[in-house]
Amino acid sequence: MKLKWWKILCILFLLLTFSAGFLIRVPIIGNLHQSIRNFFFHVPMWFSQMVLLGMSLAFSIAYLRTQKFKYDIYASEFAKTGILFGLLGLATGSIWAKYTWGEFWSNDPKQVCVAIAILIYLAYLVLRGSMNDIDKKARVSSVYNIFAFFIYIPLIMIVPRMVQSLHPGGMEGAKGGGNPALGGGSLDATMEMIFWPAVFGWLLLGIWISSLKIRISLLSNKNLINE
Repeated sequence: MKLKWWKILCILFLLLTFSAGFLIRVPIIGNLHQSIRNFFFHVPMWFSQMVLLGMSLAFSIAYLRTQKFKYDIYASEFAKTGILFGLLGLATGSIWAKYTWGEFWSNDPKQVCVAIAILIYLAYLVLRGSMNDIDKKARVSSVYNIFAFFIYIPLIMIVPRMVQSLHPGGMEGAKGGGNPALGGGSLDATMEMIFWPAVFGWLLLGIWISSLKIRISLLSNKNLINE
């Protein structure tokens, strides 16, 4: 099988993330200490999840406009990979919270909002699995996917910034509590050199996983595909 250039980039970026991410010197910021290295995993996973779910949204809209079943498959598989990255982001965030705040789960507003957002997308999968009629499943789940995305964005991007939160960007964090914000002056040049390749590496991995799953789904449903 031909290895495309972006797959090679994905491998190189992730090799850099897993090697340099653990070996470079990192700044001592607040109470983060060496746990700051999780920044190369936790944050890029969330960036990747947002892009993957955005791609799922785009394909759901494409399905509703064209009624081409293949777009529903694309939307479904990108959503599944996005959910996987969300669960990984939640897991890495919980580990980070343990070493920074003293417990895996502190009912921080961002933790709660993220958990709700993931449940909303898990409900998308349950909804798809509850219907046997192919056309009805594609139409209803596409509409649900659109609403889910526009609920998801405020939950993880807006609401946590409007209330007191230990996370960077929250009201309490802005006053000096919780984690110091990782950005601007606190994200030094060396960390930035690893961070952006990490973001693209995790994103390309998500697209790679999705493309493999899409290929399998298309082969399994080739008799239903409307070109």
